Amino acid sequence: MNYEAIQQAVLSVRAKSGFVPEIGLMLGSGLGALADRIEVELELPYRQIPGFPPSTAPGHAGRLILGVLAGRRVVAYKGRVHFYEGYGPAQVAFPVRLGFGLGARTFILT
Repeated sequence: MNYEAIQQAVLSVRAKSGFVPEIGLMLGSGLGALADRIEVELELPYRQIPGFPPSTAPGHAGRLILGVLAGRRVVAYKGRVHFYEGYGPAQVAFPVRLGFGLGARTFILT
């Protein structure tokens, strides 16, 4: 994924919300329920974000969530993509690069 692809995704999300997250949360299989505790500003299926690789692993919802959790502004990824799904390093890193483009500077990967 090149810089232009990331910028296109950032602009697509920004067109729907000006919310600026400070923390990125990559929620793995066991923590998807944590997303239910977020006060949601915007929730988008990955397929609605240009260039975002779709999650194909069973149980991975494939949704980006912008909102507030425990008083902190977050971008959460409910479901993620993996190398074993056939994705390369740039595709697996896409959510982190998108989150950085949206404003998050701290990331928690589970």
